[in-house]
Amino acid sequence: MRIWRITLLAALVLIVGVTTIGPEPAAQAATARKKVLVQLSEQGGFAGIDDRVTVYTDGCVRLSRRTGTVVRKCLTDAEMRGLRRDLAGLRLGGSQAQPPGADFIKYTLTYRGHRTVRYTLPSSWTPVVRRLEKILQNYWTHS
Repeated sequence: MRIWRITLLAALVLIVGVTTIGPEPAAQAATARKKVLVQLSEQGGFAGIDDRVTVYTDGCVRLSRRTGTVVRKCLTDAEMRGLRRDLAGLRLGGSQAQPPGADFIKYTLTYRGHRTVRYTLPSSWTPVVRRLEKILQNYWTHS
């Protein structure tokens, strides 16, 4: 009878210990939501472009196109430094109304919690957009 109580007590301690410990720190980090540094969306035109580049603060990117799979990669330190340098000069400004016509590319930039839509690239947007397009091109074709 005494061995039965000891076994039961040991089992209860084990069960309580497992349920209160929780997931491993690595598992918690993997499930934590990543913070977006900058996001570019290009949509429209006769070709039906729908490209998206999302760069997270940890230096990893999520790339997607209208066709194909989503590509996830991490940028080099040099790429992140260049992007941050370009972002330092970025001025989002206000959104632009869609111009008349059919063959326009809609650029949507999201940065620091602000999202702006443009159909022509302001001078402060050009370095950021070109760099993000280059990242999409380089990593999409080499995935």
